[in-house]
Amino acid sequence: MAAAALERDIFLPRTPAGMGRGLLLALLAHGLLIAALSLGVSWHASPPEGIQAELWAAVPQIAAPPAAEPEAPPPPPPVKPAPTPEPVKPVVKEEPVPDAQIAIEKARRLEDKRKKELAEKTAADKLARQRKEEADQARAEKLAEQKRKDEADKAKAALAARKQEAALAKAREAQMQRIASLAGATGDANATGTALHNAGPSASYIGRIKGRIRPNVSFPDTIPGNPKVEVDVRLAPDGRIMSSRIVKGSGVPEWDNAVLRAIERTEVLPRDEYGKVPPALIIGYQLRE
Repeated sequence: MAAAALERDIFLPRTPAGMGRGLLLALLAHGLLIAALSLGVSWHASPPEGIQAELWAAVPQIAAPPAAEPEAPPPPPPVKPAPTPEPVKPVVKEEPVPDAQIAIEKARRLEDKRKKELAEKTAADKLARQRKEEADQARAEKLAEQKRKDEADKAKAALAARKQEAALAKAREAQMQRIASLAGATGDANATGTALHNAGPSASYIGRIKGRIRPNVSFPDTIPGNPKVEVDVRLAPDGRIMSSRIVKGSGVPEWDNAVLRAIERTEVLPRDEYGKVPPALIIGYQLRE
C-alpha cells in the first residue's frame, strides 16, 4: 500500500509553496531594474563640449536698398451720432363709458339664453314622459298578452280535461256494458235481472291488485288496530290509473294518505282473467292483511 501511494505521489502536482519567497524575488528584480535605469540616465546626462567655427564669404555683399515706407491708411469715415429716441408717451387707458344700448343688448341676450334653456329642458322632460308612457304601455300590452295566453292555455287544458273525462266516461260505459254482457245482462237501466249487480271483479283479481300495490306502501306497522280504508280507483282501458279518491276513511289520516300515495306510485294495474280492465274499482285496504 505504501509503494502504491509513493507511485501515485510522483505524478501528482506539487503543493505550491508560500507567497513569501515569490514576493522577495519580485522585490529583488524590481530593485535591480530601477538601479540599471538610474545608471543609464546619469551616463547620458554629461554636458556637451563646445565647437567654434569661422564663416568666409566668396562674393562681396551689396547692401540692400532701404525698404519703402507703407502708405498711410485712409482716414476712417466720420461717425454719425446715434439719433436720440423720442420719449415714449404713456398710454392712458380710457375707462369704458356705460352705454344704455349695450346694457339692453346684454339683457336681451341673457333673456334669450334663459328662454332657450327653458325650452330645451321642457322638451327633454316631454320626451322623457313620452318614453315612460310608451314603456308603460308596452309593459301593459305584454302583461295583457301574457294574460290572454294564460287564459287560452287554461281553456285548452280545461277542454282537454273535458275530452279526457268524456273519453273515460265512454270507456267506463263500454266496460260496464262488456261486464253486463259477460254476466248475461244487457246493462240497460231498465234491466230487471240480478246478474249485472252481481257481476264484478273476482276476489282473485282484487288480490292481484292488492299484491301490485302492496310493495309501494310505505307506512310503519306501529299503530294499534288494523285500520281499513276504501278507495275509488278509476282506470283507463289499458290499466293506467287515472284517479283515486277515498270513499271511506280508516280514521287514521296517515294510513289513508299512505295508501293513496302507493296507488299513485303503482301507475298501472294488471288485467283480469279475461284480459280486460274494469273502468272503476272500490278497493278496501287494511294495514294488516
